[in-house]
Amino acid sequence: MRAMNPSTFWGDAPPAVPAAVLPYLTEAGSLTERLLATGHRFDVVVRFQGSAPLFDEESAAFALPRGSIGTVREVVLTLDDTPVVVARSAARLGCPVWKSVLTRGTRSLGLTLFGELPALARAPLRYAELDARHPFYPAVLRQARHAAPRYPARRSRFTMQGESLLLCEAFLPALADFLP
Repeated sequence: MRAMNPSTFWGDAPPAVPAAVLPYLTEAGSLTERLLATGHRFDVVVRFQGSAPLFDEESAAFALPRGSIGTVREVVLTLDDTPVVVARSAARLGCPVWKSVLTRGTRSLGLTLFGELPALARAPLRYAELDARHPFYPAVLRQARHAAPRYPARRSRFTMQGESLLLCEAFLPALADFLP
């Protein structure tokens, strides 16, 4: 399989998804708020929170050498205990701007980013279909009820006080089961 090139992997257009899922994938505001609005029980399940190797694309975004360690948080967003989104947030290791945001336990990142941080800037969303070339794919695959060769995903870059936070969210097929 071809290696992933981070500079060309993410694009401006969302991948093809069921019509009901598209507004969630392209939501410019809080995905958490949109998931809460479904009326189903929403939870955040923390899979990892702490220091970890950054993906190459994350290291590049932070202008760090490959293999750098960062502050990472991986969570699963669930509706009625069913995983619907798998997310990974990353920042420079020890970055004081993002440390408290990335060590928040089961509190949703979206509620903080869109409700508590007025000085926050968000770059335009970027989209991809995560497949086996992407290092986040195995974590996403572990949460899916049924394996798929690729999962629609989006990437956000948030900036505050000159420091960046990267957020990758992969959408599982089960999300469509909760939508009209």
